[in-house]
Amino acid sequence: MANGQQLMADSQSQSLKLKSKYRMTRIIDGKEIASTIKTEIATEVKSLLDHGKPAPHLAVIIAGEDGAALSYVNSIEKQCKGVGYICSAYKFPANVSEKDFLATIDFLNRDDEVDGYIIQMPLPKQVSMDKVVAHVDPKKDMDCFHPINMGNLLLGNECYAPATPYGVMELLRRGGVETSGKNCVIIGRSNIVGKPLAMMLLQKDANATVTVCHSRTENLPQVCRRADILIVAIGKPEMITADYVKEQATVIDVGIHRIPDESQPKGYKVCGDVKFDDVAPHCEAITPVPGGVGSMTMACLLLNTMKAYKAKAKSEL
Repeated sequence: MANGQQLMADSQSQSLKLKSKYRMTRIIDGKEIASTIKTEIATEVKSLLDHGKPAPHLAVIIAGEDGAALSYVNSIEKQCKGVGYICSAYKFPANVSEKDFLATIDFLNRDDEVDGYIIQMPLPKQVSMDKVVAHVDPKKDMDCFHPINMGNLLLGNECYAPATPYGVMELLRRGGVETSGKNCVIIGRSNIVGKPLAMMLLQKDANATVTVCHSRTENLPQVCRRADILIVAIGKPEMITADYVKEQATVIDVGIHRIPDESQPKGYKVCGDVKFDDVAPHCEAITPVPGGVGSMTMACLLLNTMKAYKAKAKSEL
């Protein structure tokens, strides 16, 4: 069996085990939803190619040898190929000069063949984040770094939402979770997840009532227990236990961690910010880790790229 087929079989087996173990809890399968999205994209790309049009083109810039970052970039290249996109990766050593890094952004801004790009974090210390953001073309900003895109997100205008919050919204929508009128609590206020996700949930197509919690929130478990939908992006392994969760709430776990565990074949286990075994029996629905939000991030990056491709085509008419 090919590696890809084996991974798919393993994923399906894990999903079936979870659904069997927690019969009273609905497991929102991010891998399954992401697979559906990628199939939709691949079908659309095939149609474009059949009509003599170019494939969407996503670029990524990375500097340094951070293992997780390199793995993510490799995954982007693989996923792009899987749906028929073109992917260009600009890989620099950790000591790349700020001038060369910014010049690459400027080059991608001018390149009409590139529809969008992302800049992989972390940046080297000699490269200013403020300067990077200032150089990014908002029309090609697949990460929603630029203040123009963040402003449009706040105003509810058309823009490229950050891939992870976008993934959460698609999980809720495609997973059949009603948000209108619901109390939604987000744990985490980062610019990458918490803040943009709060903006998206407040828009008229979601209509949620949103509370954003953080490290200074008093009586955090009590606040969380008011949530119909609890979204956890705190960055602390298995911090959220049943004490934080209202009976029959929906729990979305954004966190992902590798924890040393000698009982596992690889010497570690993968978990989220939620203590799954403790919380799942109390939920109406929950996302697993792995196989939840993480699977959606890549799919939504691909959706953003298609959106940029269509926007460019429309502007050329």
